[in-house]
Amino acid sequence: MPGIDYGNSANTGAYLRSKGFRVKKNYGQNFLTDESVLSDIADASGVTEEDTVLEIGPGTGNLTRLLAERAKKVIAIEVDSELIPYLTVALEHFDNTQIINTDIMQADLSEILSGVEGDFCVVANLPYYITTPVVTKLLEADLGARSFTFMVQKEVAERMAAAPGSKDCGAISYFVAWRTEAEIVRTVPAAAFYPPPKVDSAVIHLTMRKEPPVNETVDETRLFSIIKAAFAHRRKTLSNAIASAGVCGSLTKDEIADAIEAAGLSRTIRGERLSLEDYCRLLAEVDK
Repeated sequence: MPGIDYGNSANTGAYLRSKGFRVKKNYGQNFLTDESVLSDIADASGVTEEDTVLEIGPGTGNLTRLLAERAKKVIAIEVDSELIPYLTVALEHFDNTQIINTDIMQADLSEILSGVEGDFCVVANLPYYITTPVVTKLLEADLGARSFTFMVQKEVAERMAAAPGSKDCGAISYFVAWRTEAEIVRTVPAAAFYPPPKVDSAVIHLTMRKEPPVNETVDETRLFSIIKAAFAHRRKTLSNAIASAGVCGSLTKDEIADAIEAAGLSRTIRGERLSLEDYCRLLAEVDK
């Protein structure tokens, strides 16, 4: 199989079409072809020759190649078996890459990373339909990564970076803020992809925190079960949403409202109005 002309990633679409490759909507495939964006992602990741990179969704390897030039090792996880031959050609001149054909949501990341020594970071061009589950899995796994650099839908990036308690926040905002410091690096127009998606995208960089931003000892599982419940029914008051989800055991709606009031909040407040500190105080009251 002749290789893609990687001197110009914009040729990716023409190359794939010439080989009869059909983009799979069920995998959310949009291949990044803009060289300036690819370079910005590699720069934003902060990858050095001392680092191992876990790349999710390498596609045809346009970004993988740039990462391999900088990193000690790149482990690329690709779900589409039909792309493996293209990746193999793209990376044939690199001896520091490993291609794994598997679904990231089914992958045992601890096993995949078991031989990694020193710092590592994660870089991913995430399909829109699976962004939140993948980000949640990666952050919950507590793998010891230094940072995460994601390409995601622009609205999702804005929600991830939104301050908890702000009008644009969602449950993912709280989780990202608890574990990381988020920075939107740049927006990316639809024209930077083949085929172009229907919306713009953004690159977001997450630096892992050494300690949570709230100086309290809390049960994270319990904390985020309450936050998720609040946003699963965000049109309801917080007490109704939590009671409907059943995340506070046998507590009634009125007892939950009492706990909300004891935490210094309005009994009729909605979940998106609370800060992380507010949720921590609420959890302490609920568990009394």
